[in-house]
Amino acid sequence: MWRAGMAEEIGRALQSVRERVQNAAARRAKSLPQREPRLVAVSKTKPAEMVIEAYCHGQRYFGENYVQELVEKALDAHILSSCPEIKWHFIGHLQKAHINKLVALPNLYMLETVDSIKLADKVNSSWQKKGQSERLKVMVQVNTSSEESKHGLPPGETVSVVKHINEKCPSLEFVGLMTIGSFGYDTKDGPNPDFQLLLTQRKEVCEKLGLQVDSVELSMGMSMDFEHAIEVGSTNIRIGSTIFGERNYIKPKKEDPNVTATQDKLGSLTVQE
Repeated sequence: MWRAGMAEEIGRALQSVRERVQNAAARRAKSLPQREPRLVAVSKTKPAEMVIEAYCHGQRYFGENYVQELVEKALDAHILSSCPEIKWHFIGHLQKAHINKLVALPNLYMLETVDSIKLADKVNSSWQKKGQSERLKVMVQVNTSSEESKHGLPPGETVSVVKHINEKCPSLEFVGLMTIGSFGYDTKDGPNPDFQLLLTQRKEVCEKLGLQVDSVELSMGMSMDFEHAIEVGSTNIRIGSTIFGERNYIKPKKEDPNVTATQDKLGSLTVQE
């Protein structure tokens, strides 16, 4: 919950993260696109006051994992009045039944988790009905670690899905590839193979579809590994706890162990910041 002194903490945290982003970008190989990394502040479980405070410290891009939480914040009267230039990223798994609810929100900037042709078609149709003059920016999510607990399409389907978006979804703008990757990888063992695979995926997409590498972004890197992600080519990082502090999850009653087990399992599926 919001408490005294938290405004200063968020300001200091943002300043620290920005400095680390700049330093990591300076270490990036010159052969990689030199696009300045976009910092997406993931406000999952955090109150509107924290979003507003981060906005007051210059943050404009914010991410949410769950449609309902994004609905509540995007429509919050205080956020709407205090953050007119806010840009929302949806970074969680999107169920088809929730597409219209998500697309209807004000200030929706990017959907990072398109993982099938069917989903792309439904999002495209919904965005068309909204009647926006600008296309909705989307990324294609790739399951680079091949873990069942991770969402995203298999690497072998990436080119076909991107091709479909570019040719059959006129209301969508393909801007890049996104991955979560395995948690806890130790870079002492070398570059993260999940990040390297996403770079390979971008190269394949660009070669087969005639796209410029500089035009295809990579969304990879969270609080635990964003500096390494930037060094190897990430242009979009998703940072939550390093900015806002640890999450405030509601714990289930002790007498219901099945609920706890279910939440633990779901947690492994949705952490993306």
